[in-house]
Amino acid sequence: MVILAAIGMAAATSLVVQEVRAPASIRQAPPAITGDNVYVAWWTNNTVNGNNEVLFRASTDGGASFADKTNLSNTTDSDSERVEVDADEDSVIITWWETNQTDETPVMRVSSDNGVTFGPILKLSSNGTIGETVDGEEG
Repeated sequence: MVILAAIGMAAATSLVVQEVRAPASIRQAPPAITGDNVYVAWWTNNTVNGNNEVLFRASTDGGASFADKTNLSNTTDSDSERVEVDADEDSVIITWWETNQTDETPVMRVSSDNGVTFGPILKLSSNGTIGETVDGEEG
């Protein structure tokens, strides 16, 4: 969100553009529920590198207990924010935005084993086919 603020006296015409990040009070941890599986993803800046990262936890017993949290983004040069999660049976899809001073890129990771493991980060804004190629290399 960009906020324009007038600076100076009423006669002044200077404007300053200031970027404002979403305060922690409006951050969300969206869940996805399918059967007894509960998946939760969120972003936080309480990480070693000090930037926002996407974290994930999964429950296979209806939310009675959760596995350890997993850092899905692990970025050092951008903030990972605005996470969303969707699931169907044992498949989980997590999407978010990688943001730095010059770029915003939508990305996603997919799990086919109830969130135990995830495939590579897929950059959705890339042209052409993305994902795994026939020989197993990331495309």
